[in-house]
This record gives sequence, structure tokens and C-alpha cells, in this order.
Amino acid sequence: MRFTDKVVIVTGAASGIGLAASLRFGAEGAHVVLVDRDAGALPAASGQVDEQGAGETMQVECDVSAEQNVAHAVEQVVARFGRLDAVVNNAGLMIFKPIEELTGSDWIHVLQVDLLGAFFFTKQAFLHMRPGGAIVNVSSVHALKTEANVAPYAAAKAALLSLTRSAALEGRPKGIRVNALLPGAIDTPMLWNNPQVKSGAEHIDPAEVGKPEDVAAAIAFLASSEAAFIQGASLLVDGGRLCEL
Repeated sequence: MRFTDKVVIVTGAASGIGLAASLRFGAEGAHVVLVDRDAGALPAASGQVDEQGAGETMQVECDVSAEQNVAHAVEQVVARFGRLDAVVNNAGLMIFKPIEELTGSDWIHVLQVDLLGAFFFTKQAFLHMRPGGAIVNVSSVHALKTEANVAPYAAAKAALLSLTRSAALEGRPKGIRVNALLPGAIDTPMLWNNPQVKSGAEHIDPAEVGKPEDVAAAIAFLASSEAAFIQGASLLVDGGRLCEL
């Protein structure tokens, strides 16, 4: 039980990778704080985490793109538990447009959630975490290799790797580790609702589709003391998808 009595925040926790990570932390004894903007989905997700044997669960409705909302969310967590041990920055969104159809507002919307949301939680973690804390940023293989019509998402996820490195440098003197992982095709609503997958423009080999639990295991490892000497790393969790020429 690597996380007994530890307090872990997971963003985008109501479904997909975020829910899988919350379940994994709960099964390992953590107090799990499920953060999501979909307040209606949080009770069911929290109930599933409770069933895994979590210490305590806490539900927080939060728009991660709003700095004041993030600060208030973390203050609530610290007020309740008196500590914060890990943050998983998983919340994200994609839009699908060719570059000539994108607007500045499109870019800002994606960057605010996929990049600034992680920055806001990292900032709060630096303000409230004790030495030994860990931050895990969920990036994407799109940070390294991408496709047409997802430029803001790919750029945000690439920038998230840069933020991870910068935060790792600044976190090291504080005793806080910051790492990232890059999921490939994962069996989540975000994958199957992708219009490019639906249309066949992006071919998905079923053998290359991982489970949310696969990513959750990697997240838990990077957040645990077993990864004590891993700092500023970017871990591919893609079943070897990017190994092909």
C-alpha cells in the first residue's frame, strides 16, 4: 500500500484515465481528491473509488483553466486533510480544425485547460506540498508525433513537457518531483469520440490500444517513492506505437 494516508489530487477524475488513476490510488490506500468540471459525474466516480478501499474521497468541482478556482480547490484540500502529497494533472481537451479555420479563441481555450491548468496546480503544489511530494503531468504522444487538425492540442502537450522540465528544476530544492507521461491510444471516450477516428482518417490498430489501467499504473509509479530518483522525465505509455518508422 504505497499511498496509505497520503493525499492525492487527480484532475479530470470523473472518467477515462483520471478515473482509472483515482481508482488505483484508492486501492493503494490514498485519500483521493477527485477534481472535475462535471459535478454531476463526480458522485458516481467517487463511489467507485470508495469501493476500492480509499482512505477518504473528496469531490471538487473545478474549472482547471481558472486560476482562482484552482487555488480555492487546493485550499479546500489542505484545510480538510492538512497536507498534499501528489497531484496528477490529467484534465484536457481537444478540438479538431485545420489551421486556417482555427481562431485565437480556439488556441486560448485549449492552452488554458491543457497547459495552464497544469501550471496552476503545479504552482499551488509548490506552495503547499512538503518535501517528498510528487506531480505527474499527463501529456500525450502528440507532443512528439502528431497529425493534421489538432495543432493546439499537440502544441499544448509539447509545452507541458517543457513545463515538466522547468518545474522539475525548481521543484528539486523543495523535495518535490515532477514528471510526465505520454499515453498513446487509450480505450477512453476521448479516443472513440475523436472525429478523425470515427471517420477513418486516423487508423487505430486494436493491438495498439491500451487500457486506462495501464496508464494509471504508470502514474502511480511516478507518484510513488519507488520513483524517488526520477525527476523531469517523460515516460512513453503507448504500447510501442511510436517505435514504428
